[in-house]
Amino acid sequence: MKSVLASTILGIGHHVPSKVVTNNDLAKLMTTSDEWIVQRSGIKERRYIEHSGIGASDLALPASKMALEHAGITAKDVDAIIFATLSPDHNFPGSGCFLGDKLGLPGVPALDVRNQCSGFLYGLSVADAWVRAGVYEHVLLVGAEVHSTGIELNDRGRDVAVLFGDGAGAAIIGAAKEPGQGLKALEIHADGSGAKELWLEAPASAYDPRLTKEMIDEGKHFPAMNGKQVFRWATEKMPEVARSVMDAAKVTAADIDLFVPHQANLRINQFVGQKLGIPESKTVTNIEKYGNTTAATIPLGLSEAWREGRCKRGSNVLFAAFGSGFTWGAAVITL
Repeated sequence: MKSVLASTILGIGHHVPSKVVTNNDLAKLMTTSDEWIVQRSGIKERRYIEHSGIGASDLALPASKMALEHAGITAKDVDAIIFATLSPDHNFPGSGCFLGDKLGLPGVPALDVRNQCSGFLYGLSVADAWVRAGVYEHVLLVGAEVHSTGIELNDRGRDVAVLFGDGAGAAIIGAAKEPGQGLKALEIHADGSGAKELWLEAPASAYDPRLTKEMIDEGKHFPAMNGKQVFRWATEKMPEVARSVMDAAKVTAADIDLFVPHQANLRINQFVGQKLGIPESKTVTNIEKYGNTTAATIPLGLSEAWREGRCKRGSNVLFAAFGSGFTWGAAVITL
């Protein structure tokens, strides 16, 4: 395959489990309320896997099939898999390998990306480079998470537990077919000085043994977050990087047909939209239904919006994300 001028999203898909968990359901497990959770995050409910044995690659499978159908290709046309997740099926091998097997793709390379809430954008940067360089023709880019089995459903874990849900989104990245179509600008960033403000401490190869009874008793095997710091960084970095990619793409807020921000907190997204001058009518918000599905939020949001008729071929779409690492990024793409 020859190198191409631009890559784009040829197809998009999503999948969420059928089990709905409301704020009132969580209030039976911890000291909280629907009002408290909605006020703090905008979340009303989220999805959890229906039973043990369902991993991130299992959620990714139907999302990938939907994306393939939307792109008008089959699994056999996939040249490479990029799988963004912070909740892999197992510590190793990567979930991309499990997904490749489930799709019946022996020999197709599979790369896992560990950039949490910014994972889809990090993966998009890799997929774009591969396609433009002519290395691969069709890259399956997935964001999928199973958070429900890794959160602490009690008062100690409340501040984190109420935020997260399970879900998957998938995109087929390939060469742009029409003039003006394709990825116009993309930036990704990281600053490890904030690494421990949102992290999962154990198990860890830095410790010997990697996990002890004491660590479990202290809850170090559950995620921990400094919410105030994350909010402060997100509301600074997301508008900053979004403006930068819009400048690079030579578009203004008025040119953006759809804004798909990472779904971490409704207040963050409202703040970012206001700072950018993008009205809520053009902003994708589904956090009230799904909570934070981390690497899945952007493709999941785009997939729903496309099927709702909120975007189409030729639409200018802005992505922006911020998360653990700290990592953040943004992109402008003409579908």
